[in-house]
Amino acid sequence: MTDQLQATTVPVAARSRAATGLGPVALTSLLFGSLLPMLSFFMVNVSLPAIATDLHANAGQLQLVVGCYGIAVATLLVVGGRLGDSFGRRRLFLIGLTGFTVSALICAVAPTIGVLLAARIVQGVSGAAITPQVLASITSLLTGERRSRGMAMFGVANGIGAALGQILGGVLIEADLFGLGWRAVFLVFVPVGVIAIATALRVLPESKAEQAHRVDLVGAALLALTLVLLLLPLTEGRPLGWPLWTWLSLAAVIPATALLGVHQHRAERSGHAPLIPPTVLRLRAMRIGLLLAVGFFSTFGGFMFCFALATQGEAHMTPLEGGLSLLPLAIGFLITSIYAPRLQQRYGAGLILRGWIIQAVGYALLGVVALTLWPHVTPITIGAPLLVGGIGAGLVMVPLIGVVVGQVPPAQAGLGSGILLTSQQTCLALGAATVGTAYLSLAGTSWGQGGALAAVAIGIAAISLLMTPITHQLRTSGKGA
Repeated sequence: MTDQLQATTVPVAARSRAATGLGPVALTSLLFGSLLPMLSFFMVNVSLPAIATDLHANAGQLQLVVGCYGIAVATLLVVGGRLGDSFGRRRLFLIGLTGFTVSALICAVAPTIGVLLAARIVQGVSGAAITPQVLASITSLLTGERRSRGMAMFGVANGIGAALGQILGGVLIEADLFGLGWRAVFLVFVPVGVIAIATALRVLPESKAEQAHRVDLVGAALLALTLVLLLLPLTEGRPLGWPLWTWLSLAAVIPATALLGVHQHRAERSGHAPLIPPTVLRLRAMRIGLLLAVGFFSTFGGFMFCFALATQGEAHMTPLEGGLSLLPLAIGFLITSIYAPRLQQRYGAGLILRGWIIQAVGYALLGVVALTLWPHVTPITIGAPLLVGGIGAGLVMVPLIGVVVGQVPPAQAGLGSGILLTSQQTCLALGAATVGTAYLSLAGTSWGQGGALAAVAIGIAAISLLMTPITHQLRTSGKGA
């Protein structure tokens, strides 16, 4: 993920008007801020069963706790970047941190599931203001080896957030600080956010793009509409018995997508900066990369959602045990985060190909364990499959954006990685909706939660194998082809 730094929303070559450099403390402050949105996404998963009990939330509402946050981030990621380019990245970073901290406090004290969902949307909007400023500041304020090191550290920070989020969430819930239970998962971001704001105010320099582009608010609104039309019926349809409005909403996705496409083409032809540039999407490497991103992030986000429910359900694990069960996956991911950049230089896209195969083996083994030992699974019995799956996931996730962007023209690298990063956030949210709905549908039948988790794991293994021929095409596609 280190090359996600290129996901600035203006050409990467843009320079700051106030490029005063970025010292170690300032860089640490930026990276610390970027860690918060990713941690929040995954920490919440382990708290879902407790939220359901306390706030009387149904399964669809639990999916929205994850989904509405991810959709807000995905929809406004590019917008947040362009606002930072125009009005100052330090300013937008601080606004994002402030909004994130305040909304975390509201989440922690939410009296109803409706209040919690509204606060999660605000938290997602704030996260969309934070991440692009980190990427753009490192690009514009650092050069040479320092920039490369900053890119690598950004990738590690995101990897830590993805790998350790649910573990930390389990620890907080199990500790039951001051009797807060699941609310501690949100409340912890308040003091952390205050520290991040105070540090950023003191050490971060301001920077802006030399040439800021107009913000495609219409494109962002159309993308949000399309995602909501898809997400809402997928999350609410099953518990409500699939009423007519859910099918009408799903049908409306097609014209909404078409309208978004028409607007993006018109914006590009008129010389404006569209949210999703069609010329970049026409690049063969980008189309392949988007398919791979959809295959990986939707299944990964969906699995984390299902795993939290299953382990704390029929398996009767505590939130801490459920979180610690993912420790082997986190270890596997972190190991590959260390060695993947070096391996990528040797194998290129072939590294992603190997990752898919290893990941398929891990998930298949997990499916077998769930089928044979359920509900008497423990963090130990599922440790080996998750370790293998984590190694495979790291080999796919870490080099994906860098390999794809490396095969598109340099002038379009920033836009390409921005699209991939947006698809990452979108698919993490949609994974909770689609994979989560499939899991919940099976769990309510004679399959039970164990059979449903096994089906999800084996399904992900199959999807991983289906991704290998697509990855091979990326491996042989020429630059800019």
